[in-house]
Amino acid sequence: MTATRIRAQWERRDERFSPVRGDRFAEVLYDEGSWLEGPAYSPAWRTVLFSDIPNDRVLAWDEATGAVGVWRSSGGYANGRTIDRAGRMLQCEHGTRSVTRTEPDGTVTVLADRWQGKRFNSPNDLVEHSDGSVWFTDPAYGIDSDYEGHHATPEIDGCHVYRRDPDGSVTRVAYDFDRPNGLAFSADERTLYIVDSELRHLRRFDVGPDRTLSGGEVFATCHGGSFDGVRVDDAGRLWAAAHDGLHCFDPDGTLLGKLLLPEVCSNLTFGGAKRNVLFVTATNMLLSIRVSTTGIR
Repeated sequence: MTATRIRAQWERRDERFSPVRGDRFAEVLYDEGSWLEGPAYSPAWRTVLFSDIPNDRVLAWDEATGAVGVWRSSGGYANGRTIDRAGRMLQCEHGTRSVTRTEPDGTVTVLADRWQGKRFNSPNDLVEHSDGSVWFTDPAYGIDSDYEGHHATPEIDGCHVYRRDPDGSVTRVAYDFDRPNGLAFSADERTLYIVDSELRHLRRFDVGPDRTLSGGEVFATCHGGSFDGVRVDDAGRLWAAAHDGLHCFDPDGTLLGKLLLPEVCSNLTFGGAKRNVLFVTATNMLLSIRVSTTGIR
């Protein structure tokens, strides 16, 4: 560790951002990674799991001790992850080109690795619906080269978004993306936000009663970089990781403000006992900063 904290600058773009406040410094919990992604906070374990993708390992930060250790290596070149409602860890793995679930006893279950008999490109990020379905994006970053996975020829024509139902069936729910990336449901699950990193924008879809998607208009565009992971807070605001920090949007699409950080941010999650601590992966660092808002799943 070479630093313990870094300056965090709050930039207000709209008066509706006024209630959002936080620490002036972000704590550096870890700074020895190559490219970090996929933070997920487990309240049962009081641990943040996160990926150092090029080094093919999953790391764990212990909230009680502050220690960081290797949780799994090899880690399947894992990227995005979440903790489901049963406390199990779900993650997307570039290396195995699959979505997996780790049970409390450590057993790994493959939830999805194919669509219509063809292997996925490299599942990237995922979110759990209250009905138990898992929605995930499948760009090709993990097979483009050996840096974040294993170089391979795609078996599927394109990069799409999928839903894995509790019965094990997999459905393609969106197919007009270049490189789909981070995704998040609104609190009522009637809206699904999905990032297209290569096109540098966020899209908003309506989720129908039959769980089909409609709409898909551009919700926000990132200038001077791109978006990656996204999360929603209890006021309905959308937080997006970007090259200059975190961007915070109102549900109407207005950029309310930013939390400016000195490294390219890849992902974020809310955690801590009150879910009011932002954990952010930023290039080689895992950061934490306490804020005045509360995150949802």
